[in-house]
Amino acid sequence: MPGDRLTHEDRQHIAADLARGLGYTEIGRRLGRPASTVMREVTRNGGADGYGADRAHAAARDRARRRKQPHPPAPPVTDDGHGRDPQAVQDVTESFATLLEQQGLPRMAARVLVCLYLTDSGALTAVDLVQRLRVSPASVSYAVTFLEQQGMIRRERVPGGRRECYVVDDEIMLRATLATVHMNEALAAAFERAAEIFGAATPAGARLGDSAEFVLLVGEALRGVTEQWRQSLAARSGGRDHARSGGLGQSGGLGQ
Repeated sequence: MPGDRLTHEDRQHIAADLARGLGYTEIGRRLGRPASTVMREVTRNGGADGYGADRAHAAARDRARRRKQPHPPAPPVTDDGHGRDPQAVQDVTESFATLLEQQGLPRMAARVLVCLYLTDSGALTAVDLVQRLRVSPASVSYAVTFLEQQGMIRRERVPGGRRECYVVDDEIMLRATLATVHMNEALAAAFERAAEIFGAATPAGARLGDSAEFVLLVGEALRGVTEQWRQSLAARSGGRDHARSGGLGQSGGLGQ
């Protein structure tokens, strides 16, 4: 039934249908499930290109087991020298992670992303993440793999060592927004194609055409925002560079 949890057999059907190139709506129709259920299932388990039925089912069992055994809250973050209230930092960390989880991120991926995002350096090793989140290395490995596949973090070698660290930079929201733009463009094209097939003069065709127009307008607005943001960043960077060069020039004058 649509309200029941996906079974291992359901996930095998999803994997097979993805391999055939079927969309979420068609896969959901075959399973008797909403397309949104299929989309969430695939997104949280490696995406359309990386989805595996066995791995997805094992991850679902792990999530169910964790829900039955509530994870003890992590201790408040210690003062980092910036005068931050440790309990306030912990509260915002937990609320931020909960919000991301509600928006579709797997629970552990949300916790890892927030842990990185709220770290001044924006970079932590797997060992750091295990210690801070008090979880197993396997949980961290699964989470960072998912976040890498979504383009939310990147992997770097720790300078002077063999270990790797995971990095979240200042452009994470920019990349996420651009990914939304590309998804909207694909969605608009699908709406337009469907409108042509159904006929613009029919109620269904008109609805599809209006949806395509709206999605394109949203995409154009988002592109404008990203360009405005890039210009703003460039202006800030240029201002800092100008201030540094001006200071050097003034020092040179005084020295003459």
